[in-house]
Formats: sequence, C-alpha cells, structure tokens
Amino acid sequence: MRSVLWLLCSVFTVICQASDRQREADYAADIGRNLHVGEVLWLEAQGEKFLGLYSETERQKEVGAALIVHDMGGQPDKHYVVHALRTLLPEHRWATLALQMPLRETGAPVRDYYTLFPEALARIQAGIDYLQAGQPRNIVLIGYGLGSLLALQYQSTHPDSGISALVAISLPVPDNTGEAVQPLDFLRKIDLPLLDIYASLDLPEVVGSARKRRLAAKGNASYRQVRIDDHGHQFQHDQGLLVKRIYSWLHKVAAQGGPE
Repeated sequence: MRSVLWLLCSVFTVICQASDRQREADYAADIGRNLHVGEVLWLEAQGEKFLGLYSETERQKEVGAALIVHDMGGQPDKHYVVHALRTLLPEHRWATLALQMPLRETGAPVRDYYTLFPEALARIQAGIDYLQAGQPRNIVLIGYGLGSLLALQYQSTHPDSGISALVAISLPVPDNTGEAVQPLDFLRKIDLPLLDIYASLDLPEVVGSARKRRLAAKGNASYRQVRIDDHGHQFQHDQGLLVKRIYSWLHKVAAQGGPE
C-alpha cells in the first residue's frame, strides 16, 4: 500500500509540474492565424516541443539578437509589452526570438508557476542554443514580469551562458522563501550589464521593492534602474517609449557592429 501511495504521489507531482499543453496549443493556434510579423518556430526542451516567434532585423546588419521571456500566463505575441518588443526591436537592428514559457491553467496563482521554473529554464537554454547555432551571436536576454525573474535566475545559475546583457521589465520581489524565487540574491550574483526598468504605477511587488533591488545590485557597476512615469504594468499608453529606453540602453552597453 505504501509503495502504491508513493507512486500515486510521484505521478501527481509530475503532472502538477508539467505545463498546460492544451493551453499552449490553443495559444499557438491563435498566433498562427493572426501572425503578421515574424515566423513560427518549434523548439524542443526536455523532450517537448514548444513555440517560438523569430523576427529578423530590418537592416542589413544586425547588432545582436534579443531572447524575450513573457510574463506569467502569457504567450510570445502577448500585447502589449512582448508584442511591442518582438516587433519593434528588429527595426533597430536587433533580431528577436520570443519564447512560449510553461503555463498553468487559467487563473492559477503565481506560486503554482514556481514548480515550472526548471522547465522554463530549459526552454531559455533551447532558445539560446537556437540563436547560437551555426555561428557565435551577440545575445541579450529580456524578461517581463515573472519572465524577468526567470531571466535573472537563468543568468545567476549559468554565468557562462554567453549572454551579453540582461533587461528586467517589472521585476517582482515575491514574498516567498523558495530558492528559485529570490531575485535579490540573483541581483547580487550578476555582474554583466543589467537594466532594471519598471513603471511608476506598476504592481506593488515591483514598485515597493525598487530600492531593495538597487541595494542588491550596488556591486554591479553596469546595473541601471529606470522608472517610466505615468504608466502601469502593461505600459499600454506608449509601448514605443519602453522599447526606445531598452534599445537605447542596449546600443550603449551590448551592441556590436557600430552605431545605429
């Protein structure tokens, strides 16, 4: 009986830690019907296929490629922030690859996403591998919301990843003791260029932790924090301003191939 219970618990744990594949498939089908910029890719991590959206630069010579990680429950063409990043950065010589992150069922609380982090980190690695395939490439990692926490965790645990810069948009500092959700610890470990950008009307766990983030990153001379006033978490009044702040910073700290 005990062995049966152990087996059932193990199976239940695996199920709970797996992404909601049907929800991913529904997103993929919707994106496929409505995609106007970029192309659909199918990448693989941990034996599972997942969606990516790749957009080439609109100039003859790119300065690099941006790997984009969306917020909790999102998808790689999600309005407003992720869509703006993946479609506007190519106009400024940054190719983009936006990844589908693992999902929980609709309405699941953020704590339920934490068990998906190993799967999410594997997908980030698969995205980097795709961008580096065939030739070395200048890669920056951009995360939004929960995606920014994933981006920081990835870099702090893969310091030799080859990433040249990090952008954390609306980085939360959760009230959680789990090892995987400690952005302040991650900030203390990361020493490459890092832009911590958020909105003045952002989520409480973002706005209220801004000073803590600055203090945690004070040992990183290449860290910069920027607040965009009169915007909320979705930056929906002017996504162009958010993207401009990001590519302007990237061209200063991470661009290869000369000025725009």
